[in-house]
Amino acid sequence: MSKLLSPLFTLLILSLSTTAASASSAYPSAYGDDSCTFSGDILKPVRREVYADGRIYDITHQIRPDMPTWESDEGLGQFLWLPLSMKNGSLANNSEMKLPTHTGTHVDAPGHVFDHYFDAGFDVDTLDLEVLNGPALLVDVPRDKNITAEVMESLHIPKGVRRVLFRTLNTDRGLMWKKEFDTSYVGFMKDGAQWLVHNTDIKLVGIDYLSVAAYDDLIPSHLVFLEGREIILVEGLKLDGVPAGIYDVHCLHPRLLGAEGSPIRCILMK
Repeated sequence: MSKLLSPLFTLLILSLSTTAASASSAYPSAYGDDSCTFSGDILKPVRREVYADGRIYDITHQIRPDMPTWESDEGLGQFLWLPLSMKNGSLANNSEMKLPTHTGTHVDAPGHVFDHYFDAGFDVDTLDLEVLNGPALLVDVPRDKNITAEVMESLHIPKGVRRVLFRTLNTDRGLMWKKEFDTSYVGFMKDGAQWLVHNTDIKLVGIDYLSVAAYDDLIPSHLVFLEGREIILVEGLKLDGVPAGIYDVHCLHPRLLGAEGSPIRCILMK
């Protein structure tokens, strides 16, 4: 980590800008070749996690019935219905869905833990897209503890770094792949959140389970992060198999007026 976070690294990350991919069509050149496979008469789509020869990583969890939800051992359950079906005579298939706003990979708005912010309208539609998109650092944190002030200091994150994704023991344990909610997940303690707020320039905090805050410091840590309305929390990231380092992160969510949270789609680009 010390070699990565050198003065040269600081200069590099401050100079990074989002690179637009050049393409001659709306789809990757291989779209027609690898978007589906045939097995006899069965047509089967191919679902990818990595695109463009390893230059794009999808770090968003699929929304699925057996994914974990807050303080539940039953998983998400059925969230999608098909009330209008071509098989039943409709002209087209039209689904409906019902989801908690903090499902899977999702974003928190200030109104999540501050009622006066909620009443004032600080919802997900007010979040800064500049913060949600731009150069980011993916770091591995020590696996034997929650993210405390001591842990934050040990990471030596340079000034000027505005977006950090924290990969923890949660990824190693595959917690986002288990249906049962696990209170032993790794997250920020209050002193770790305070250290980040007071000693870094980080404005986007991403983590690999349903809460950025450790279960034992759940509300205190959220209050520290969201009180100033400058830091955006992205939770439930899928960081399996992604090398630590510098990327461009791109996160976009629906414009849900009045919602204090929302599922979000996030990718990393080299």
